[in-house]
Amino acid sequence: MKRPVIKTSLPGPIASKLIGVDKTYVSPSYTRTYPLVVDRGHGLWVRDVDGNEFLDFTAGIAVCSTGHCHPKVVESIKKQADRLLHMSGTDFYYKPQIALAKKLASLVSDDEVHKVYFGNSGAEAVEAAFKLARWHTRRELNLAFYGAFHGRTMGALSLTASKTIQKKHYYPFVPGITHIPYPYCYRCAYNLCYPECGVGCVQWVEETLFRTTLPPEEVAAIFVEPIQGEGGYIVPPPEFHKALHKLARKYGILYVADEVQSGMGRTGKMFAMEHFGVKPDIVALAKGIASGLPLGAILAKGKIMDWEEGSHASTFGGNPVSCEAAMATIELLEKSLVANAATQGKRLMEGLKKLQEAYECMGDVRGKGLMVGVELVKDRETKERASDWRKEIISRAFQKGLLLLGCGENTVRFCPALTVSPEEIDVCLSIFDETVREVAD
Repeated sequence: MKRPVIKTSLPGPIASKLIGVDKTYVSPSYTRTYPLVVDRGHGLWVRDVDGNEFLDFTAGIAVCSTGHCHPKVVESIKKQADRLLHMSGTDFYYKPQIALAKKLASLVSDDEVHKVYFGNSGAEAVEAAFKLARWHTRRELNLAFYGAFHGRTMGALSLTASKTIQKKHYYPFVPGITHIPYPYCYRCAYNLCYPECGVGCVQWVEETLFRTTLPPEEVAAIFVEPIQGEGGYIVPPPEFHKALHKLARKYGILYVADEVQSGMGRTGKMFAMEHFGVKPDIVALAKGIASGLPLGAILAKGKIMDWEEGSHASTFGGNPVSCEAAMATIELLEKSLVANAATQGKRLMEGLKKLQEAYECMGDVRGKGLMVGVELVKDRETKERASDWRKEIISRAFQKGLLLLGCGENTVRFCPALTVSPEEIDVCLSIFDETVREVAD
């Protein structure tokens, strides 16, 4: 069984020098969880500039869906790079963009033809969805959720309600956005208990919010993550999206699913919303769509994507090389990787649930497919957040050669490439077991 190989202290001598240069020339606004300077990657394994080899359970923040440098993806990139790097899909036509739009539209099981808008990132996808919702409905108000992360551009950031540091000194934001609690059953904002609550969080929207402060006939869209990502990998109850979608339909409100992190097979289905039996009006995609190349997109029914020529565009959106990488990615996802995400996700969840029995600090284990979170607490009764333990566990895991990231205030996220093997799952669980025992016991 292959395991990480750590040859130097971390960071090593070469990495330390490069980090020093980085601090001189690179913006300090970036968040660096630990001092990893990556040199190369293959599959789930990355090597730093000092030759240390790590097992990567971050996939570049859920981006490298087919693993690092999958040969079929690399081949598609090289082939397209020899033909055409850029011509701007905004002003001209080219086959890779057209082919990818048709393929993405085919992934939506609906009788109505969908259309695709291409950008470069998740934030741009959300910006496009935000603008399209206003254009189509001619309404100005929108509903979003606490804990949501939709991006850092001004429109997407206006919808975001994840961390105050992301908004500090950037006010004012786009007006007309109301945030409400996400269905976080482990810490219900309404002090209710599922399933006895009858999804009371949705009832509250109509019975209180729509009755008192937010006229529903003026709401353009509800922006919601099928499973909340940066907010803590929070999985809502099964009935939530159906109930909220039904409410949106009642008042002619568009249902916008931010699948930037949860989409493209990560949860064991192509789109996470499939788990909940809801067909959104607009879907925002990015991250895992092109295995690491910059690409974002929104999918919407043709009757909704009705904006006129010149109303929105992107010079680099739908770049031909990124589009070919996406086509190769989708082929791999459909062939085996979505199914593998479901299978290996089950193995990961079962392993973490078993560890939860041994460690009091693992307050909640949740997720779908390979989008799994472990919420750490100091006490299971009070659910006091163990943010400091989370930080220490991730740091120690790095020292042992396992790459993890956090989300929310006190959750460790597990989002490996969808190519992950049972053996790699077991190595991850073994190292995580060691680190939790060292920190929390």
